[in-house]
Amino acid sequence: MELLERATEFENRKFSFKTTSDRILASREVKALILELNEVYKLEKDPEIMDQMKRLTAVKQKIEKRLKGRR
Repeated sequence: MELLERATEFENRKFSFKTTSDRILASREVKALILELNEVYKLEKDPEIMDQMKRLTAVKQKIEKRLKGRR
C-alpha cells in the first residue's frame, strides 16, 4: 500500500525545518496524509492504519506548536 509507505517515510524524515514556509508545507503535507489514511480506515478498520494516523497527528502537533511560537 503506497499510502502507508508515504506516511512512514514522512514520519521517519528529519524534522529540521529552517523556514516558516518549510513548516507550513510540512504541516499541509502531513494533514493531507492523515485525511487520506482516514478515508482508507473508514473502509478497512485496520488498527495499523489508526496507529499510523496517531503517530502522524503527534508529528503534526509538534510542527504546529513550532509555527505558533511562544506567547
